[in-house]
Amino acid sequence: MSQNQGDWNARQRQIHEQIAQSGEVRISELSERYGVTEMTIRRDLEKLEEGGSVRRTFGGAIYVYRDVALQERTGLFTDEKIRIGRRAAALIGEGESVFLDGGTTTLQIARALRAGRQITVITNALNIAAELASKQIPTIMTGGMLLESTHSLVGPIAAQSLSGMAFDRAFLGATGLSDEHGFSNSNLYEAEIKRLAVRQAKDVTVVLDHTKFGARVLVSFAGLADVRRIVTDRLPEDGLGQACRDAGVEILSASE
Repeated sequence: MSQNQGDWNARQRQIHEQIAQSGEVRISELSERYGVTEMTIRRDLEKLEEGGSVRRTFGGAIYVYRDVALQERTGLFTDEKIRIGRRAAALIGEGESVFLDGGTTTLQIARALRAGRQITVITNALNIAAELASKQIPTIMTGGMLLESTHSLVGPIAAQSLSGMAFDRAFLGATGLSDEHGFSNSNLYEAEIKRLAVRQAKDVTVVLDHTKFGARVLVSFAGLADVRRIVTDRLPEDGLGQACRDAGVEILSASE
């Protein structure tokens, strides 16, 4: 146990365990669960953040040293991801070729597409391909090695497949966004696929919820200037928002 962890009280240890298990928590829910004020929870999270494995976000905290499995992330901020998916899907025009990478937010784009759309979707995600199978939307899957945690196909075969394609649009998820580290992901293999998609697409959109703002995760797959727009549930704070605008990144809010 680190020196920081040794300084935690019983509630803080329980909160840390909850964050480690779920990947993400909300201050309001913790306040209700433990019967303390939100200010007390904020102080708890500040203490946990000193340990290095927790990062505070607007309204909560996330676990930063864990590649959270897809099934565990599916229930996190679902309403926000649905709105982001619908807003992003509205950008797609008839006749376009579109790449969707694996992730819970990009999955919502596939779910928002109406059946029979005259587009071609390329994806490395098994769950996205399954979602589109009943919609009569032409879909191409890459080959590759199955990454079980996200149901994505990655590795040399997937990379070779993508390198021979060109897309009108690419929609990518991200685990982190910061002005100095750009768009980042916690998995080396997934980051490689995202980097290739950025290179092969005319227009790149990153879809992510507000908890990713300010996070610097393991692998940067694109700088700010490499991406055309962000679709998110809340606008970033002034510093990050200005950095995005200075780099020519359009920020679209999917808030209600």
